[in-house]
Amino acid sequence: MSAEPSQPTPSTAPRFGVWFIGARGSVATTAVAGCAAVAAGLHPPTGMVTETEPFAASGLPSLSSLVFGGHDTVDCPLPKRAEHLAAGGVLPHGLPSAVHAELVAADQEIRPGGPLPGDTGRGPDGEPGRGEADLIDVFAADIRDFVARRGLAGAVVVNVASTEPAPAGDALPPSSLYAAAALRAGCPYVNFTPSTGLHHPALAPLAEASGLPYAGRDGKTGQTLLRSVLGPMFLQRALAVRAWSGTNLLGGGDGAALADPAAAAAKNAGKERVLTDTLGGTVEGETHIDDVPALGDWKTAWDHIAFDGFLGARMVLQTTWQGCDSALAAPLVLDLARLTARAREKGISGPLGELGFYFKDPVGAGPSSLAEQYTELTRFAARLGDDGDGTDPAADPAAEIALTWTTAAPPRPALLAAVGPRWLNYRFGLVDRALADRVHADGLRLSVWTPDTRRTMRRLLSLGVDSITTNRVEVLTALRDGRAR
Repeated sequence: MSAEPSQPTPSTAPRFGVWFIGARGSVATTAVAGCAAVAAGLHPPTGMVTETEPFAASGLPSLSSLVFGGHDTVDCPLPKRAEHLAAGGVLPHGLPSAVHAELVAADQEIRPGGPLPGDTGRGPDGEPGRGEADLIDVFAADIRDFVARRGLAGAVVVNVASTEPAPAGDALPPSSLYAAAALRAGCPYVNFTPSTGLHHPALAPLAEASGLPYAGRDGKTGQTLLRSVLGPMFLQRALAVRAWSGTNLLGGGDGAALADPAAAAAKNAGKERVLTDTLGGTVEGETHIDDVPALGDWKTAWDHIAFDGFLGARMVLQTTWQGCDSALAAPLVLDLARLTARAREKGISGPLGELGFYFKDPVGAGPSSLAEQYTELTRFAARLGDDGDGTDPAADPAAEIALTWTTAAPPRPALLAAVGPRWLNYRFGLVDRALADRVHADGLRLSVWTPDTRRTMRRLLSLGVDSITTNRVEVLTALRDGRAR
């Protein structure tokens, strides 16, 4: 790839944004550089599950269609950050120069994050700082501007920032401010960190009402990935685990952040959940995290597992995992961005429990065993590639498809093209004159559910809706026939 920006190739394929929180960190930098390298054919997509055969027909955005931006509170340019990672052996030698143009383009889309000193309080000169609502407004405006200015079909917000301590009190922590901004901007949200994000009680109802897909939390990349395989093994072989202890040695930004005991506790909560869920209960032992700056972006994880065999024979399994967290995490982050963007395109909303394969502490309900999680993921991939309900509308020319929609924002054109609905079905409270006119202007019929008052039915009829589902059919019939007052 040229080190100079190249002219874009005209394409009719939609482009999708990936908006990183922690956009100048190791994981985001590795993801941007890696995406460019794989898209250009410079490196194979090793570690990218979505580049394997079960996902070939899922309709995922191509790597070349992804456009990167984000928020960060540091100002080290991405090309310089990539050079640092290459010097540490995280990125291949020469890759930063090969994808320099792509790194520059992403760096130009990074906006100042927060909270900064003086925010949610007083500035250096005593002036009022930006409060929570102000920060959410600013962050959401940045995301919306990115999508509009770059002509994107949408964007996914992905949190890859350093781990923060669990919140104390009602104040929203930074991860939750960004999550709220994602919802306000109409973007799906993925929390790859153990930080609070959408798990804050104040945001749960907003997430549920948003009509957006979301996933998380805490990416499963190394030690816990292995635990999600070994735990079910012990359970299925009827071997009694007596104790499971572990130690993590890591440097870089994660090591520094996890030197805070509160942040380490938040991180370990996800690790312990995997053991509890896969073993069917708690066992003795703790996991310790030590900051070793000399390790840079590399980490070592040890596990010591004491278990009983037949006739009470005492045995021990020890594992050592040495790896680069950024190189393990980056392909998973790209997977998640593509899967979530496609889910949004398909009109899927709410917690994506099917993506539990990627997380220590997944949202929604689902299995804990990695093998079972992978099965759920491949089923989800098939669902993403399904262009309808599995039936052939041509088999019955009279059949008409109705698409139920739960937000006032219109369905994306790509979704309408894929599903081919004749009707759009809305909850009655969302329907006003502008929405009704827009649906009819698009050549679609408008149905609503479930108004039961005479006043609401009369209003909907005056808007020209084509179908009403109600529990009071006699009232609706009288209004339609002009017999009600």
